[in-house]
Amino acid sequence: MTSDFHSTLHSLRVWDTELPGFDPEAAPDGPLALFREWFVQAARSGQTEPHTMSLATVDAEGRPDVRILMLHDADERGWHFASHATSAKGRQLAEHPQAALCFYWPAVGRQVRIRGRVVACGPEESRADLAVRSRGALAAALTGRQSEVLGSAGELARASAAAWERAGTEPDAPAPTWTRYVLDPAEAEFFQGDAARRHVRLRYWRAAGGAWERELLWP
Repeated sequence: MTSDFHSTLHSLRVWDTELPGFDPEAAPDGPLALFREWFVQAARSGQTEPHTMSLATVDAEGRPDVRILMLHDADERGWHFASHATSAKGRQLAEHPQAALCFYWPAVGRQVRIRGRVVACGPEESRADLAVRSRGALAAALTGRQSEVLGSAGELARASAAAWERAGTEPDAPAPTWTRYVLDPAEAEFFQGDAARRHVRLRYWRAAGGAWERELLWP
């Protein structure tokens, strides 16, 4: 297996396809418009699940943690996602409300990295977030106990079955710990890969007064 692993690893290639160009001089003044443009282009280029992203947080001891979750919106307030306030990420954000996001779209050789302060939305907005999602999403939220130790697969199966039934008969069932979060960006980097390794990296950062400044980075 070790031989298979290394032979497979070393045989892989990156971006064996034609990549789009990116002229940073023509980029908009702030990151939101560029993110939306790149997001749509990634989806139209066949990128699977372009709305999935990595969320990095730190725990009470300063140890980093990261996981994949879904983007719920990106607007003037920031980048939106949701989870249980009692989950590991929810507890970490309550203790240290700073986080980082990373989107990677290999179909176009692009990634976007965003860092900033995270704000927890109130109960009304959090309930509305869940109300527009699927029955499966509601069932998962009603199952609850995210990140807690699980006694057995059977225990999960029973709790999940009950949650799915309730989500079907009570589509507005409350999930009290479900929370919508918004990351207000202080910095955003847009990376365009290049087959010759002349990658383009454009970083936006907030200056005093909240205005966006931008600069190029060496690859």
